[in-house]
Formats: sequence, C-alpha cells, structure tokens
Amino acid sequence: MNRVEGSIEARVSHEVDRWLGWLPRWRPGTHRARVRLCTRCFGSPILAAAGLDVDVPHPVQHAFSMRMKGIIDAAVDDYTARNLPMLHTEIRLAEERKARRPYRAGEGLDPEFRGLDLDPEPAPDQPFLFTLSGLEADAAAEANEPAPRPFTFEEKEALRDEVRLADEFAKQLGRRICVELAQHRDRIGHAVGVYVEPLVEELLADLDRELDAPGWPG
Repeated sequence: MNRVEGSIEARVSHEVDRWLGWLPRWRPGTHRARVRLCTRCFGSPILAAAGLDVDVPHPVQHAFSMRMKGIIDAAVDDYTARNLPMLHTEIRLAEERKARRPYRAGEGLDPEFRGLDLDPEPAPDQPFLFTLSGLEADAAAEANEPAPRPFTFEEKEALRDEVRLADEFAKQLGRRICVELAQHRDRIGHAVGVYVEPLVEELLADLDRELDAPGWPG
C-alpha cells in the first residue's frame, strides 16, 4: 500500500478538480427516470464521504463515483501486476479477448458516462428494433473465441486467494479515499449549491407551472 498511499491525496484532489470542471456543463436529463438502482452509487461510502449521497441527482453522483473508481482501478491494476501473477494473466487474457470483438458499445466513454445503461428503459408497448447492448452481445457471440483451458483444483484455490488479496487492497484503498474526500466536502458542497440546486429548482418550478396550468385535465 505504501507505493500508492503517497499519491492518493494528489489523485483524489485531481479527480475532484476534474469533476468540478465538468459540473457546470451538467444539465438535468429530459428522458424518463431510471427504474433500476445504480449499484455503483446506491449506498456508496465514497459518495457519503463526499457529501453527495443525499438530494443529489444520480448523474452528478455517478460522474463523481466513476472518477473515484478510476483511482481504485488504476491502483489495483498496478498492485495486481506486481504481486498477483495468476490474476494478472487472467485479466490480460480477458482484455485481449474483449479487444478482438468487432463492436464494443461502451468503449471510449468519458468517466461521467461509464457504467451507465447503454440503452434507455423500454416502453411496454414500444419495443426497440435493436439495442446497443444487444449489438454488443451479438458481436461477442460472433467472435467464436475458443474456450479457455479449465483450471485445476490447485489453480482455482490460488486464483481465489489472489482475488481475495485484490479485493482487500481495493477496500483498503476505498477507505483511504473516503478519508481524503473529507478534505474536499466544502468545495464539493459549494459547487452543488451553485450549479446543481438551481437547475433542480428550476425543473421543479416548471413542473409546478405545468400542474397548475388551466388546461391540465381534472
């Protein structure tokens, strides 16, 4: 952990700065609300540490949590490459298989959009002719990748141990990030008050005006 710990403060500060630079460009979406909870954001201790866990629109939360996830992913990748050779090999092989797919819908997205559903929620009476996730699944099926060699019992146990070590490292790093985020809560909260809350209030005011319109049914 020592090799990463010295740079965590700078990495967190840098990603908070980048999120703050993106925030003035955010606008509330006009599409239908999400039906499924985002497992990345719901109950996130990182969002709680940043003060973004209550009364903040999900796209704003998601953009922040994915930037913090990027810090963790990069550090875990480095830790795995240096200390967990079997897991590192399996991850590399999986990435090579993915790279050979002819179509990857989520490739090259900015952090603010990674991890979101590729397609909107379908309406019951309006099925899609095609979906991005469906096209990606079809492309993966057409790749005809050979099945990987099955693991021996000993290899499975060794891989489980390495996965456990990687998970423990990621959790430890997540706790460290939560501690660092406490130093940024004030400027994060100030930015939400300046850029997000007025837009949400305007959206609610527009809704009230529509509901109070004389032509509204009933």
